[in-house]
Amino acid sequence: MTGKRLALAALLAAGGIEAAAAQDSGELVFNNPCRTCHTVKEGDNRLGPSLAGLIGRKAGSLSGYPYSDAMKKSGVVWDAATLDRFIEHPDAVVPGNNMKPFPGLPSPDDRAAIIAYLKAN
Repeated sequence: MTGKRLALAALLAAGGIEAAAAQDSGELVFNNPCRTCHTVKEGDNRLGPSLAGLIGRKAGSLSGYPYSDAMKKSGVVWDAATLDRFIEHPDAVVPGNNMKPFPGLPSPDDRAAIIAYLKAN
């Protein structure tokens, strides 16, 4: 392998390692405040709905989960910006939601890690 090819292979491998580390980091951050009620496994509704494929989904629309009227009528479509605001302070985005006793997550870095994890799953 030539020097340029070897360098390219090393860069690609490092990128894969960084992506895997970011995925692991997001999963760890997700596990602390979210996993008690949510999973990213499709069809696995718990106290909260499955978050598999959440990005682009209309709030309160996953069949088989009994959402609050507030969530169903919110008109929210989940994207990164809306998720960030919701994870920070759920009642500010959807007043009357059933995310109690979750008060929100103040850390922007933690919210970004969770959102990246949800996008990947």
